[in-house]
Amino acid sequence: MSIAVTGATGQLGRLVIEKLKHKASASDIVALVRDPVKASNLGVAARAFDYTKSDLLDSALGGVDTLLLISSSEVGQRVPQHANVIAAAKKAGVKLIVYTSLLHADTSPLNLAYEHIQTEAALKASGVPFTLLRNGWYTENYTASIPAALANGAFYGSAGDGLISSAPRSDYAEAAAVVLTSTNHAGKVYELASDEAYTLADLAAEISKQTGRSIPYTDIPETDYAAALKGAGLPESLADGLASWDVGASKGGLFDDGHQLSKLLGRPTTPLSAVVAQALKA
Repeated sequence: MSIAVTGATGQLGRLVIEKLKHKASASDIVALVRDPVKASNLGVAARAFDYTKSDLLDSALGGVDTLLLISSSEVGQRVPQHANVIAAAKKAGVKLIVYTSLLHADTSPLNLAYEHIQTEAALKASGVPFTLLRNGWYTENYTASIPAALANGAFYGSAGDGLISSAPRSDYAEAAAVVLTSTNHAGKVYELASDEAYTLADLAAEISKQTGRSIPYTDIPETDYAAALKGAGLPESLADGLASWDVGASKGGLFDDGHQLSKLLGRPTTPLSAVVAQALKA
């Protein structure tokens, strides 16, 4: 059995490769990356793979039985890029495509959902068996803001009292490895999220607890939050996106209590406190 992972040098992809090496022989794992040289430390074979170069994708997928299609990092370009990969996988005879979609993509208030829905539709139309891993938010998306919160004396956001069922990337990577190395997942849709849900006020309280400082959560309007992020040096599109996704969280877009992630893992998901502790160490 040959398992290939796209975006294998990315933040999620690297973790998936590491988790896979605990469940399968390294000789059965292929890292698909834009620059194979950058994958030299992964300990598996690497092949050149660029979502935009459709004419080169077929050969890169030769001999691959199971493909993990990690969604492209280029928001706004995902639909054509993913379509290229799906078409190449079909042509190459891939037996199963596992795709990292978005939590409750079909009903999500997040503007990110559109490209995932379109990709899911392309998978259905392809005729290739597929599995959807509808990943919830990465806890690191929020813990990355801890240094700024400590510097500012407050954790800012626009999520209101919205509950967030996020998990660290390592949990999602492990779940992907489980699906890629076991059977009976074709046709299934997994809504993956943490066992616990928290508000940004809860996150601020955890930061306060672990640092011994008073770091309150301050909720501000979406436009003000976006402006603050731009003022901190973030690109306009990313700043606007982060602010809008916070508003999506306030509408329940990042919440799920189905515990499908922990069921796949066979253990509880990693608690928020552990991810905060790791972020503070870093």
